[in-house]
Amino acid sequence: MAKPRKFLVDRAIYRSSSSYDSVLYGTIVTLSVHELPSTKKGQDVEATIAVSNFQQGHTGNVNAIHAGWAIEPSFYGDYKTHFSVRWTADRYKSTGCIDLKCDGFVPVNYAPITPGDILQGGSKISIKIFKKKDDGDWWLYFSHDGGNMTAVGFWPKKLFNSLADHANRITWGGILWENPAHQWGMGSGQEKILPQFKMYSLSGNGYVPAPWPAGVHPDVTHMNCYQVSVFTDDKFHYGGPGETNDKRQEKNHLTSEQPPNNPQKQPVC
Repeated sequence: MAKPRKFLVDRAIYRSSSSYDSVLYGTIVTLSVHELPSTKKGQDVEATIAVSNFQQGHTGNVNAIHAGWAIEPSFYGDYKTHFSVRWTADRYKSTGCIDLKCDGFVPVNYAPITPGDILQGGSKISIKIFKKKDDGDWWLYFSHDGGNMTAVGFWPKKLFNSLADHANRITWGGILWENPAHQWGMGSGQEKILPQFKMYSLSGNGYVPAPWPAGVHPDVTHMNCYQVSVFTDDKFHYGGPGETNDKRQEKNHLTSEQPPNNPQKQPVC
């Protein structure tokens, strides 16, 4: 089982503009992969997509699936970039884990990658999570640098309660788990690109979500240090250099506001 996080969290993400009643069946993105040599002890960085189900009045029992890349010394024991997946049926209180550390995710034979494998910085990976109509399980597909998408494995629907039928929220972007003493860079000032950004219907048809605010909206903590660009042409940029603890009082929080007009400008910390 994955132990609960003990670090603070910052994020620069987009979320689907959905509600508790929304019905979603998956997503696909392409992530640029980064090696971050400036990563320090006590800092974990993730570029991830999350497919989840939040039930009104029961936010402590979130069902969620995550996939992407992570630099996570607290788990992997090194500062390399790893292909990372995780799941939970109760917000990691007693269910779920990272990669293959517990029963849950089922890898398939001849998969193009295994959860936990090291990724090469400067490459691009495509990830697709979707609910198959025939078996109802949540499947994970993967490709390197625009190649053909191939199955990695699946999360059986029996693992979940609310997510067993459908998702009602999808997120894309960067997350930083950290030691409370500092806020480190979410990519050392580098922005990551997520093209081929689609959502999926139960029939398996992909569609691009509508622009802000109808289809997606940004969720950014400490806006002076992390930002997301305007979602346009099926992609956006995210990240930033971070900040030190003595600048925290300058923080801002962007939830459903329009992103900055100048998406390429780095925040000042």
